[in-house]
This record gives sequence, C-alpha cells and structure tokens, in this order.
Amino acid sequence: MAKFGEGDKRWIVEDRPDGTNVHNWHWVERDCFEWSRSFLTSLLSNLTILDGEGDLAIRTKTVDRFDGEAYVNVRKGKIIPGYELSLTLSWEGEAHNSASDPPLLKVSGSLEVPYLADENAGEDPEVKITVRDDDGPVGRRIKDAFIAKGKSLVLEKIRAYVQAMAKGGPVKDELEVKKAPSAAGKAPAAPASGNAAPAAAAAEAKKEKKVKEGFKTITLTEKFNCRACDLYEILMDENRWKGFTQSNARISKEVGGQFSLFDGSVTGVSEELQEGKLIVQKWRSGSWAEGIHSTLRLIFDEPEQGVTVIKLTQTDVPEEDKYGNATVVENMERGWRELIFNKIRGLFGFGI
Repeated sequence: MAKFGEGDKRWIVEDRPDGTNVHNWHWVERDCFEWSRSFLTSLLSNLTILDGEGDLAIRTKTVDRFDGEAYVNVRKGKIIPGYELSLTLSWEGEAHNSASDPPLLKVSGSLEVPYLADENAGEDPEVKITVRDDDGPVGRRIKDAFIAKGKSLVLEKIRAYVQAMAKGGPVKDELEVKKAPSAAGKAPAAPASGNAAPAAAAAEAKKEKKVKEGFKTITLTEKFNCRACDLYEILMDENRWKGFTQSNARISKEVGGQFSLFDGSVTGVSEELQEGKLIVQKWRSGSWAEGIHSTLRLIFDEPEQGVTVIKLTQTDVPEEDKYGNATVVENMERGWRELIFNKIRGLFGFGI
C-alpha cells in the first residue's frame, strides 16, 4: 500500500492482489477548518436583517470568534463530513422616529452558535441573540425584531454550509467518486444501421440538455422615477457605483471593455451598449466554478416622461457555487434588488 502526502490532504492507494489500484485511490482526508471559517464568514457577514421596516435597521457585521474543527473524508467514493464548530457573530441595530430621521438609539449585540456539528446535520443548531448593553425597552425591541426576522435567515445560511460540507466542501471538484466502467473488456453493441442517424441526433440533444442542467434564469422588472439615460449612466459609471454600493468598482464604458464590481467579487465584459436603451454583459462571480459566465441583459423603457422601467434577464446563472452552496440564484436576485436597485433609489431619490 502506497501513501502520498500533500499539504493538508492525505491519499491512500489500495492495491489489488494483481497489482492494480482501486480507482487510483481509497481514502482522501482534507482539513476544512479554514475553508469553513471563510465560507461561514462570507455567508453571515453584512446581512441586512431590517432596513427601515418599523423604523428599525439591523445588520450583521462579522464573525468575531470561530472555534472547533472541520474535515471531509472520502472513502471508496462516499463523502463523510465531520465538524464540531462554535462561532460568535456581531451585529448592530438602530431605531428611528422615521426612516429619514437620525437614529434615536444605536445598539450592538452578538449572535452565538454554540454547537454546530455533523451529528446534528438534520437539525437546526441553537442560536443565541443578545444585546451587549442593557438599553431599555427600545434595545429589547431591536433584539426581539432581530430574533423574529433574522434568526431564520441565519439558519438558512448555516444550512447552506451543512449542504456544502455534505457535497465535499472545498474538495468537491477534486474528488474522483465515479465508479470505473463495469463493462470494461466488453465489445460495444453495433447500432442498427437504419437507426444510426436518429440515435446520434438524440444523443446530441441529450448532451446539449445536460449542459444546461444546474443553471437558472433570473428575470426582474423595476420602476424608477427618473429618465432612462440617467439610470443608464449610473449603472455605467464607476464613481456612482462606488457611491451607492460603498465598494470599489472599475467600469469601462466601451463595448468589449471590462468591469469589476463589489471590490472585485463580480467581473465581466460589456458585449453591447446602447445609451439609455440597452446593456448586455457577461457577468461572473468569483465564487462560481472556473469558466462559468452568465449573460446579463438590461432593457430600459421610458413609458412616460420621468418614469423608467428596467427589465432584467440574467441567463445561465449556476444553481451552486464552487463550494456547493445552493443559494446562488436566490442571493443574486436579492443582490440586484437590495444592493443595487434599492440603493440607487435611496441615494439618488429615484424611489417609486
């Protein structure tokens, strides 16, 4: 039995009596602690829980403490995740008389997940939400609102991590879990001559259908109180992107020019541009598997003076990212509404 070590991976190759290997491996183990820290931090940080609803605003900040262990074993093609983790997430809340008024009260607090483990993968973990200082009735109201609105969102993100680990975590794309062809050595059956062409066409159609499995299309229609050319200019101007997203952006206004948004987490190329009418771009998130790009199409319509309707279609959006997170489409839709369109309305006064 031969052994190979590479960083935090261990590969053990089991030999048959005849000297051949079983699929070239028998057991793979990978330490997933740092990957888990990064993945859960990206899922849980900077979540908007409430944005002015009931005159309250609540948002998570970042993961302050992360302890435990996490790993993935693969034995004869079977993925076996193992993890025992605890984490603490900070959050902040504000209370207002109205959405436009300065805050009456600001509070901070913590959210603790004391035990997240593979043995309880089918159950939601305990979540403890606390306010750091006793701020009286308003502080308790903010805390209660976070429990009512935010706990389910946090649990949703944690379930995404559990699902990702069940699929192999960071080594999902590396693992070779397919069984060797069982029909090795057998001569393939010859197709009937009269059916060869239809069979080939059917196989090609099936192959094309398979390529598109695992992808979705996003469609949104949004209305703004502005001219179409104004909205187009905002979406193609890097300084305005920086303003309403509070993140770095680089945007070329030329066809074939590249862009980088949200501190580089989204990149792409502009394929077709018609000022005030049309934007067609290739979009890619850094969390997607290599080589995957979606196609974004924004159509601007001005049905009446001072009112613009934007129709968004984004095709070939993967259902999962490269970590196995299955909320890509949901997060993309929420990102367009909350981080782009609603922010533009709020900052530039284009609300409907």
